[in-house]
Amino acid sequence: MKHFFNRRENIVTEALDGLLLTSGAGRLARLDSYPDIKVILRADWDKSKVAIISGGGAGHEPSHAGFVGKGMLTAAVSGEIFASPSVDAVLTAIRAVAGEKGALLIVKNYTGDRLNFGLAAEKARAEGFDVEMVIVADDIAIPGINQPRGVAGTLFVHKIAGYHAERGEDLKTVATYAASAAGDIISLGMSLSTCSVPGQAHEDRLGADEGELGLGIHGEPGIERITLQPVADIVATMVARLSPTLREGVSHALLVNNLGAVPPLEMAVIANAVLSSRLGRHVRLIIGPAPMMTALNMNGFSLSLIRLDDVREAALTAAVGPHAWMPAVERHEINIIAAPRTPAGMNGAAAAGENTRNRRLITALCEHLISQESELNRLDGRVGDGDTGSTVSAGARSVLARLDTLPLDRPAATLASLGDILGTSMGGSSGVLLSIFFTAAAKAMADKAEFAAALLAGLDRMTFYGGAGVGDRTMVDALSPALQALASGDVAAAAKAAASGAESTKTMTKARAGRASYIGERDLAGVADPGAVAVAGAFGVVASLA
Repeated sequence: MKHFFNRRENIVTEALDGLLLTSGAGRLARLDSYPDIKVILRADWDKSKVAIISGGGAGHEPSHAGFVGKGMLTAAVSGEIFASPSVDAVLTAIRAVAGEKGALLIVKNYTGDRLNFGLAAEKARAEGFDVEMVIVADDIAIPGINQPRGVAGTLFVHKIAGYHAERGEDLKTVATYAASAAGDIISLGMSLSTCSVPGQAHEDRLGADEGELGLGIHGEPGIERITLQPVADIVATMVARLSPTLREGVSHALLVNNLGAVPPLEMAVIANAVLSSRLGRHVRLIIGPAPMMTALNMNGFSLSLIRLDDVREAALTAAVGPHAWMPAVERHEINIIAAPRTPAGMNGAAAAGENTRNRRLITALCEHLISQESELNRLDGRVGDGDTGSTVSAGARSVLARLDTLPLDRPAATLASLGDILGTSMGGSSGVLLSIFFTAAAKAMADKAEFAAALLAGLDRMTFYGGAGVGDRTMVDALSPALQALASGDVAAAAKAAASGAESTKTMTKARAGRASYIGERDLAGVADPGAVAVAGAFGVVASLA
C-alpha cells in the first residue's frame, strides 16, 4: 500500500514534531533527547501535582502524545511504530515530570510495555521518586485469557487519572481511581482490513467478503473471521459479546473509536447502529465517534464501555486541554422539527389522475434507469465521483414510489410533479438540472400544449442555469440532439440521435462542465459521459414503446 513519508527511520520523530508545530505555542514541548528517547510533555508543567505518564509504540495516533495537556497526560513516551519505548525513555520521562507528589504510569497490557514501564518504575523508585503503575487490560475478544490486551479503553483511564491529578489529589488517591476505572472497562474491535506499516510489504489476510472480530491494535489477528454484512448485524454480534458484562440499571460511558481508516460517514452510521441497539439503553455518555486510538490505517472500529458513577461522570465530562479528546455528550433522543409545508395550490400539488399509456412509459423508464445503476456508477467512477447511477436510480425509485399520486392524465401537471419529485429526492447537480428541465417544460406546455416544444423549452432553461452546451461532455450532448429530432415527430430518430450523442462523448477529452471538468485528458479518453448514457438509454426505452 502507498504511504506519505520520507524515510521510515524518521517517520515517528517527524510526526511528533508535526504535532508540536500544530498544537499551539506554549502547549507542548519535547525533550532534547531525540531520536532515541521520544518524550512529549506539557510545556507549562511545574511539578506541583501528580504527573500522569503513558505511552507505547507509535501508530496509534492521536494516542499517546495527542492526549498530553491540562487535565490528561503530563507526558507521553513513544517508541517506534508498534514497538514499546525503552526503559531509558520511560525513566527519562519520569525524571522530567515527577515532582514531590510523584507520578502515575498508565500502561496497556502488552508484555513489552509492562516490562519497560515496570523496570523504569523500579529504577525511578530507587532514585527516590514516588511512582505507581496501573495496567489496563480492557479487551474482551479472547474469553478466559490470562492477560487481556489493553486497547482504546485505556483512554478512559487517562481522562479519569488526569482529572484527579489536576484537582491536586495525592498519588495514592489518583492511582486508586485509575485502577478502579481500569477494572470496569470492556472493549471489542472489528475491522474489514489489516493495517499497513509504512515501508513494509503489506499482505491483507482477509478476503473480499470477510471481516475480523476482536483483532488487536497492532494488526494481530482477531479471534474470528466473519462474513461481510450490514453494519446493524456486525454491531449486533459485538453487542452480544459485550452485553454479558453489563449490569441492568447501571449507566455507562461509550467510546466509539475509529481504528484509522473508516470514513466519517461510515463512523456515523456505526454510532447510530450502536446507540439504536440494545446496548444503547446502557449508555449515558458518548465519546466519539472519532479516531482516538488507531492502528495506522486499519479499516475498523472499536467500542469501549466503562461503568459510571458520579465521580467518573464528573471526570469524563471535565474540560481538558488536548484537542484530540472528544468532549463527552449525554445520550439523548433525536430532536425533530417539522419542515415548512408547501402552501396549497403551489409547486405541482395537483390531484392524481390516470392514463395507462403514460403510466407504462414512466414505469419502463424508471425501471430501466434503476437497472443501470451499477454501470452508470462504473462509468462515473472513471470520470467523476462514482455516484451517477446511485443518483439517477434514487430519483427513479422516488418517481415509482409516487406514481399513484401523479396527474397522469394531464401532461403539463405530470411534468411539474416530476420536477418537484426529482428536485427533492435525486440530489446532486443532476437532480437540480432535471428538476429545472421538467419544471420549465411544464410551464411551456401549459402555455402552448406542444410536448416536444415544451421539452426544448425545458432544455433551454436547464442549459441556461447549468451552463453546459453541446460539446461540453454532459447529458446535454445526448439530450439536445434527441429533442431536436423529437420535434419532427420521429421517436426512433430521437433515440438514434441520443445514442449518437452519448457515443460522441467518448472522444471528448476535455470536459467544460460537471465533475469531469476536473479530470485529465488521459482519464477521459474512450469513456462515455454517464449522464449522456443515461439519457440515451431513456430514449431507447421510449422508442421501444412507441
